[in-house]
Amino acid sequence: MACACGGGTTGFERQVEGSNRRAHFPRATILRALSYFRCPMISFVVPAHNEEACLGCTLQAIHESARVVGQPYEVIVVDDASTDATAEVARKHNATVLRVNHRQIAATRNSGGRAARGDRLIFVDADTTINPRAVASALRHMDRGAAGGGAVVSVEGIVPLYIRLIALLPVVFVKLVGFTGGAFMFCTQEAFHATGGFDERLFWAEEASFALALKREGRFVVLWERVLTSGRRFRTMSGSGLQMLSFSLRAVLSPFKTFTQRSSVEKIWYDSNRERDDKMPNTPGVRISNAIGLLILVVLLTGPIWYFIPRSLTPLTSPLGKFRFVIGIFLCHAGLVFWPFAVVLFWNLLRRKQWIEWLKLAALGTFCLWQAWESTEGVIRIWTLCCHWLAPFYQG
Repeated sequence: MACACGGGTTGFERQVEGSNRRAHFPRATILRALSYFRCPMISFVVPAHNEEACLGCTLQAIHESARVVGQPYEVIVVDDASTDATAEVARKHNATVLRVNHRQIAATRNSGGRAARGDRLIFVDADTTINPRAVASALRHMDRGAAGGGAVVSVEGIVPLYIRLIALLPVVFVKLVGFTGGAFMFCTQEAFHATGGFDERLFWAEEASFALALKREGRFVVLWERVLTSGRRFRTMSGSGLQMLSFSLRAVLSPFKTFTQRSSVEKIWYDSNRERDDKMPNTPGVRISNAIGLLILVVLLTGPIWYFIPRSLTPLTSPLGKFRFVIGIFLCHAGLVFWPFAVVLFWNLLRRKQWIEWLKLAALGTFCLWQAWESTEGVIRIWTLCCHWLAPFYQG
């Protein structure tokens, strides 16, 4: 394995090269062995539960990417209470198997991170295919002082159309937000231990919490390079559009319970059944649900356009005015979801160490606060208007 670090030949290596003539060791073998003492080691951590179907491709992509990068590495598969051949597949692909029984993704990732020997940690989901460009970019940013980061994902396979549209969002948008999902995240060993790893109180959004923690230690980088992840969660959720809407409502009304109780995300993120991973239900109920999801996404994406249309052009008495009013009702209530995000972001501002990350977080928090406040004012106006409309009926 050729090493990408360093350059030139040291005096010690010249001595080894001279001794090769006497000991008859190949020069490339000696220098390759010496490279392991000079290059930082990479630890790939793969949490897995009943992942025999996907794990082989994931590990093959990891090995190929690591060989291209040319640094010493290890692959740790954290087998979290699997009942299939996950461990056997991992060993077949030259991975170290660490058995745990957490059934919680944050704790499973942390077990792998604590067992890792590398200076650079890369967390890869078991259904995610990485590439050499993403790995090389992650290492380059950490070498330049970044505490950690992540990559934007492209979704594989058949998924509802609204999910495909979300996945097509440009990387620049995600970079502006400054957060990624957990399919591909990386950090230095030092930053991992300084933050305590992923928050094990959370059964969902633990990667966002970890990103906030990494931002306290240094720069958090969103890569331009994408990785490929499975769309199975969106294929197997019966009525995924309505489920996601219901989940969003619970997150607004009871955020603490939604994030910290397993039961709130059991059917979405912790389903052990892998038999239907490659199939998307095609029942009328599922089609209607996904159509509603697509409609909601279109409304959310086109909502800002109404800011640029004078209300004089869409009086409430006109059909377009009524349509605008209905859209406004939905957008105002949906915008309330920004309140918990604004609170979390401003709370974390107090613990920033780098001014660049402070500015990024302050800008994002200000945007969330603005959206939450505008939405709250809109909700108050709408319900006040509704009360005026309904008053004659109660009085009569």
